[in-house]
Amino acid sequence: MSTRIVSVGEGRLLARSVAIGPHTVTADEPEPLGADTGPTPGELLLAALGSCTSMAVRAFADRHDMPLERVDVAVRFVGGGNIVKNVGLTGDLDAAQRERLMGVAGRCPVHRLLTKEVSIVTVPTLLAEPDTSSVLPLTQ
Repeated sequence: MSTRIVSVGEGRLLARSVAIGPHTVTADEPEPLGADTGPTPGELLLAALGSCTSMAVRAFADRHDMPLERVDVAVRFVGGGNIVKNVGLTGDLDAAQRERLMGVAGRCPVHRLLTKEVSIVTVPTLLAEPDTSSVLPLTQ
């Protein structure tokens, strides 16, 4: 997993500017709560799972010289807090290769993170106040 720091800044209404290294993405909620200027945080989570799955399958297929032409992943939330991940494999793959690739699809780092017990520590952080000790008071 990446060690880059992800920072989130406030925008208009519920919009958030998410900075990940040199990249920026906007997270938001649909109207009327937000302005729908970007995907929701839940959609970003699904995007992380889907893209990680696709990358893992592609890397494995390439490393093992499998004739995978294309991998498509669609991810969605369903009732009860569950996630359904559809993985489509295109190419002249035999049954054993398909089975191996589907196994890889269930073992990408984000999938493993979401399916194990995870601990999140919330740390209160004080933002630095500007140093005003050297500023002269305003006179009337």
